[in-house]
Amino acid sequence: MLEISLHILDIVENSARAGADTVYINILEDTAKDILSLEIRDNGSGMTEDVLNKVIDPFFTTKKVRNVGLGLPMLAQAAKSAEGGFIIESKGGEGTRVAADFKLSHIDRQPLGDISGTLVTLIAGNEDVDLIYRHEHNGQVYTFDTREIRKEIEDIPINHVAVLNFIRDHIIEGLKEIGAEA
Repeated sequence: MLEISLHILDIVENSARAGADTVYINILEDTAKDILSLEIRDNGSGMTEDVLNKVIDPFFTTKKVRNVGLGLPMLAQAAKSAEGGFIIESKGGEGTRVAADFKLSHIDRQPLGDISGTLVTLIAGNEDVDLIYRHEHNGQVYTFDTREIRKEIEDIPINHVAVLNFIRDHIIEGLKEIGAEA
């Protein structure tokens, strides 16, 4: 994965497969502190301690369709390559937290990527999962919450094309307003 947004896509898809109905995505960009941090928390089924201890091994996966699980190991490596760190915490029945920090100015830091496209893709494919996205850029904050969108659209499906187009435009505009990559 060459962009942080693709790591987000992978992790949130894992959250949905683990039965999460709510996923929190937090991004913090602080140029003064030279940091980009990512945190994803869910209320899915979580992992046992045994699985949690193996999850960074690229040759371990809980999926039945392949023998490798590269998502989390690749994120951990991307963070390490940009002088950052990686943490994963999980408890069975309680959910999972994944966090990665990157030196913002590091030449090897992956670009943030297409956040609006990633979020729209996640909403389109996981209509029963609520996403709460918070992005802070140098003290300016943008928040997007599918629960608020659902209240406004009432009985229209959140993955309806017109709703998804509105969501994409809303996210792009919100990120521009705070000076973040759109």
